[in-house]
Amino acid sequence: MKWTPAVSNGEIGASRHSSFGISKWATKWVGQATTSAVAALVLAAGSMARAQEEVPQRLPQQITPAAKSAIERGLAYLARTQDRQGSWSNQGRYGKYPVAMTGLAGLALLMDGNTTTQGRYAPQVDRATRYLLRSATQSGLIARPEHEGRPMYGHGFSMLFLSQLYGMTEDPTRAQEIHDVLVRAVRLTARAQSGPGGWYYTPNSRSDEGSVTITQVQALRSCRNVGIAVPKVVVNSAMRYLANSQNSDGGIRYAVHQRMGNSRPAITAAAVCCWFNAGQYDSARAKRALEFCKPLIKPSSTQGGHDYYAHLYLAQALYISDDPYWDEYFPRRRQYLLDRQRADGAWMGDGVGDIYGTTLALIILQLPYNQLPIMQQ
Repeated sequence: MKWTPAVSNGEIGASRHSSFGISKWATKWVGQATTSAVAALVLAAGSMARAQEEVPQRLPQQITPAAKSAIERGLAYLARTQDRQGSWSNQGRYGKYPVAMTGLAGLALLMDGNTTTQGRYAPQVDRATRYLLRSATQSGLIARPEHEGRPMYGHGFSMLFLSQLYGMTEDPTRAQEIHDVLVRAVRLTARAQSGPGGWYYTPNSRSDEGSVTITQVQALRSCRNVGIAVPKVVVNSAMRYLANSQNSDGGIRYAVHQRMGNSRPAITAAAVCCWFNAGQYDSARAKRALEFCKPLIKPSSTQGGHDYYAHLYLAQALYISDDPYWDEYFPRRRQYLLDRQRADGAWMGDGVGDIYGTTLALIILQLPYNQLPIMQQ
């Protein structure tokens, strides 16, 4: 399905006709993000939560008893390892990155049906939310400078988590606080965009590369879907960046200026998610990129490395587009992850760390629950 853009003062609000895409769930939150809109959103979220409690939940077909048990152990590991501040810190060789890890871990908990007030891990979600809100600076950047050498990753993942949570929040005061942080965060992302339309590791670099760009694009889409105004020019420029980064084989290179750069399977899968998130399911570019990914990002291995990262996005792309390959892909990837889960419930992902690996594995395994709007079919 394609939408045509609706523009107001150069910004994309919550209109269902935006070319940036919007889920059926998100169309309920049309309008400006005023205090009254927040209150209406909160009441609706409470009604939805109560309705869900009254209906017995059945396991999706792809969630086997073994997969459910693995998910339970992984979630319990996250609950145990959250620190007193409400954050998670990576223990791998690449650094701790508590803001990025907290955003990712928060997403994994939301996919289990938790909010800040409901669900078995509501206390953990609440503490994570408080930590990220405290990490928001007046400039709009969500970061802890003492720990974040590349803060735009954490900024993007935090925006994604907070915006997904925003539509589920029942406390009007908390909802307004999240709204205000997201408004400033979107403005920071807009200011940090490079001339070609991408983003780099730090907000003032004026450079760009594919993986950070994709993090910002998905976060902007999520913010827009819950009523946060996103400048149309920023979105259009970002989508052109992805298109201009595509090689003749359908893959996406590391950065747009690397004209002779090799296609990167992991970044390509992430770009496909951005096209599909924008509602461009029939895009020739997206289709070529997805076909490029399939033989290289195999359920049991990934050419070019970054296996967990590559599957984080390939799994989303296949699931939300209802691609027939999903029925073959997911059982094999599910088993691959089940075979590699540690006794304590964690996964080590890409050598980056336990929190990173555990959150990415949980996001992939929980996709069939169809909980998060950004990852719904």
